[in-house]
Amino acid sequence: MNREIVDSFADMVKTKGIDKDVLASILEEIFGLLVRKKYGEEAHYDVVVNMDRGDIEIYLEREIVDEVIDPNTQICIEEVNQKGNEDQLEVGEDFVEKINLASLGRRLITLAKQSLNQKIREMEKEIVYNEYKDQVGEIVVGDIYQIRKSDILINHNKNELLLPREEQIPYEKYKKGETIRAIIKEVRKSNSGPQIVVSRADNMFLRRLFEIEIPEIYDGIIDIKSIAREPGERAKVSVESQDARIDAVGACVGMKGVRIHAIVRELNNENIDVINFTDDPILLIQRALAPAKLKEIEIDETDKKAVVTADSDQVSMIVGRNGVNIRLAMKLTGYQIEVLREEKPFEEYEEDIELIDLKEELGEIVYETLINHRYDTALEVLTAGPEKLAEIESFNSDKINEIIELIKSQFEEEEEE
Repeated sequence: MNREIVDSFADMVKTKGIDKDVLASILEEIFGLLVRKKYGEEAHYDVVVNMDRGDIEIYLEREIVDEVIDPNTQICIEEVNQKGNEDQLEVGEDFVEKINLASLGRRLITLAKQSLNQKIREMEKEIVYNEYKDQVGEIVVGDIYQIRKSDILINHNKNELLLPREEQIPYEKYKKGETIRAIIKEVRKSNSGPQIVVSRADNMFLRRLFEIEIPEIYDGIIDIKSIAREPGERAKVSVESQDARIDAVGACVGMKGVRIHAIVRELNNENIDVINFTDDPILLIQRALAPAKLKEIEIDETDKKAVVTADSDQVSMIVGRNGVNIRLAMKLTGYQIEVLREEKPFEEYEEDIELIDLKEELGEIVYETLINHRYDTALEVLTAGPEKLAEIESFNSDKINEIIELIKSQFEEEEEE
C-alpha cells in the first residue's frame, strides 16, 4: 500500500523537474495534514518519507493513562498491553505506534493527491516566474501559436508568452507557426499563473540586437550611449568606441552594411541612423540631424534647449516625414530643438529643375503660361520674383505666391532625396 501511494505521487511529478527532497517535504506536509484531520490538531506524530525505497511511515505518539479522556492523544494501559508492550511501558510514559496508511481511508488519500496536485501547480508557477524574472531584458525565441485582436501568444519552452499590441512593431505582419524574437519586458504574477510580457518595440530589443550582430558591442569595446526609436519607422543610436583604433560607426554598419542590414530586416525594415557620440552638445545635435546642413546652432545647456538655423531647403530634411527625424534627435540628445528657416539665395541652388518636370504639380494652364512667357526652368521663375511674374496678366498675387512656394518645396524635396 505504501509503495503504491508513493509511486502514484512520484508519477505526478516525473515530468515536472521537482527535486526528490522537495517532493518528500511536500509529502510529509500533506500526510501530516491527514493525520491532523483524523486525530485532531493536538495529535503528536512524525511522518518519515523515503523516496528511494518508496516508503511512507507515520508514527503516532500518545500518552499512556489509566482512563482515556482524549483518544487522539491518550491510550489506556490495557490497550498498550494488548498490543504487546515490548518496552514494558507504564502509565505516564509515551507510546509510539506505527499507523497503517490504509487506516486513513481512501477519502483522505484522495484528498492527499488533490493537495499534492495543488502544491505542484503552485510550485510550477513559482518556478516559471523565477525563471523568466531572471531573464527580463533578454531576447527569447519562440513560435507564434495564436494571433488575437489585441495581442499575440508565443510558445517558448512550453510556456506562454504575451506580445501585446503596444509592444508590437506597427504594421508588422505575423503568421501562426512562424518563429519570432522578442525581449522579456515584464513578468507579472496572477491567479492563473505568471504572465510573461515580451516586446519588439522596446529600445532594449534594439540594444540586444546590436549586441548580437556586433561583437565589439557585446565585448564592451563599443558602448551604446543612447537610443531613440519610433518602432517600425526610424531609430537613432549613438555609439562610442573605447579603442581609438576602432571606428564605432563603421563597426556597427559593417562591411557593405551587412551588420546593420541584419538588424533592419529583423525590425521590419526600420531605418537606423548610427552616429558617433560626443560630450559636445552642439556637435551631437549636428550629428543627430545629419545629413541636413545646419548654418548655426545656439544652445541653452541649463534648460536643455537648442535653436537650429538652416536654409529653407534643409528644413524638411531636419524635420523628417511627419516630424519623426527631429523628434528622435531630441530624444537622442536630450535637447528641445527649435528650427529657424532662412531663405537660401537662388544662386546657391546646386541644380535646376526643368518646368516640364513640374507640369503635373503646376497644372497645365500655369505651365503653358510660364512657358509662353519664356520661363523654362524653376530657377528662372524664382529669380524673376513676384514683381516680374506680376506682369503676367492672368496671375494675381495669391497665384504668384502659390507658384513660388510650390517650386521652393520641390527644391526642398530634391535636397531631401
